[in-house]
Amino acid sequence: MYSAALVSFCAVFAALFPVINPIGDAPIFLNLVQGCSDEVKRKLSRSISINSFFMLAGSMLIGPQLLLFFGVSLPALKLAGGLVVISVGWTLLNQKGSSNKNSGDSVGITDATAGGVAFFPLTMPLTVGPGSIATAISLVAGFIDKEGFHFAEDMPAIIGTTAALIAICTIIHYVYRESSGLLGLLGSNGTNVVTRLFAFILLAIGVQIFLGGVSGYIEHLNQLLPKT
Repeated sequence: MYSAALVSFCAVFAALFPVINPIGDAPIFLNLVQGCSDEVKRKLSRSISINSFFMLAGSMLIGPQLLLFFGVSLPALKLAGGLVVISVGWTLLNQKGSSNKNSGDSVGITDATAGGVAFFPLTMPLTVGPGSIATAISLVAGFIDKEGFHFAEDMPAIIGTTAALIAICTIIHYVYRESSGLLGLLGSNGTNVVTRLFAFILLAIGVQIFLGGVSGYIEHLNQLLPKT
């Protein structure tokens, strides 16, 4: 049980962390909230981390089931999800900047307006964007077997996945809250090293999910072929 939970934790954390890339987004967050007091910045970082958790968890719970409901087969879901993860991983691996998200200009967030921007744009799309949501759905699709979801049997994976989401969102809260000091400590080179390392792991996970879809189609074709 513990080993299965640990595998799920590592897979989810390694896949989502480089896509969300809180370290790379910290300068953008800092620029957007430069007109806010320290107390408001702390409240915003906490709200963003909570919103991010529910968005990622909701994507994992609803996304794959919704696609299957509309008639998308499990192998097709794995193939498409694998390609999405591979594409995101490859983009992150080859990007030139510390973050691949559009920062835009400062929107002049102040203490008076901070309450209305915690979800948009600070949580979505700055922190959890379409790439993060697609990756979350793809991860679940990669672990679903042909017999579907079984709560008791999949409990270790659920625990590991939940722990990974909590860890990622805790990091988001800490990095955004301490963005000024952390950016000075890591610098641009340190940020890029961390991003490239996790991007390569993400690329490998995407290949694994894609191969799972290929294997599913091969198994399906073998069942259709007449046996001699």
